[in-house]
Amino acid sequence: MSLVIIGSIAFDTIETPFDRRERIVGGSCSYASLAASYFTDTKIVSVAGEDFPKEMIEAFNQKGIDTRGLVLTKGKTFFWEGRYGEDPNQRTTLKTEINVFRDFKPDLLPEYRKADIVFLGTIDPALQLDVLSQVENPKITAMDTIKLYIDKRHESLLEVIKKVDIFFGNDEEVKKITGESNLIKAGRNLLNLGPSFVVIKKGEHGVIIIENEFISGMLAHPCEDVVDPTGAGDSFAGGFLGYLDKVNSFEEKDIRKAAVYGSVMASFTIEDFGTDRLMSVTGSEIEQRYKEFKNLVSF
Repeated sequence: MSLVIIGSIAFDTIETPFDRRERIVGGSCSYASLAASYFTDTKIVSVAGEDFPKEMIEAFNQKGIDTRGLVLTKGKTFFWEGRYGEDPNQRTTLKTEINVFRDFKPDLLPEYRKADIVFLGTIDPALQLDVLSQVENPKITAMDTIKLYIDKRHESLLEVIKKVDIFFGNDEEVKKITGESNLIKAGRNLLNLGPSFVVIKKGEHGVIIIENEFISGMLAHPCEDVVDPTGAGDSFAGGFLGYLDKVNSFEEKDIRKAAVYGSVMASFTIEDFGTDRLMSVTGSEIEQRYKEFKNLVSF
């Protein structure tokens, strides 16, 4: 089995009530691939500038992440700066510099085109459609998006949604895409467009998974001190898809387990700034927290 993740590699400057960190590694591709790497072989497709540290690429490789699809080009790496307040669900974007990501055109290696699972991270819907035209016969295609593309690329976004098996989005995004204020109705509206599963991320309140035959909910791990919530959603998607790739099954019970493992990986991400916690977490810690999640939802 194999998983290919297409998304952004970035530098982030993040300010929270706890601290401020400048130019730390971020981006949807970074978070998702690190979370997935604990479960399966992971390949990434992205672009970074000449300022991106080679030590970080080596760190990805040490985690078993195939970085041959990461193109290093002349210029600066995508940069984002944001500030979080006391409520970690609310953030203010202070600066965005697209840099080399402006000319990003994913060109998948022949081996990548044969991937079993393909995850389209938060990139322009036109690029997501281009990737879908390159892959040969994936068992699962999944996507995520952001408010920018919902507002500016709505029609193209709908075309992507029609072609994928799993849609990831937060509650605000799902409502905005469908124009439906009721979250369950909004999820079902998205199902009618084409996906088999809609995974609605609700931050500290967990996730809801909607399928034609069932609805499943998963709590977030209780955390008194959220250090940095950046990348939690991408980490969830990476853990979710990484587990499905590992077990090679898409039955209801495995979808539910995938949601638990996705929540586990997201819970580690928010414990430190950037990708630091994902870089240090161990397999035994992941399995221990998985058991804690089971205790949370058993009755």
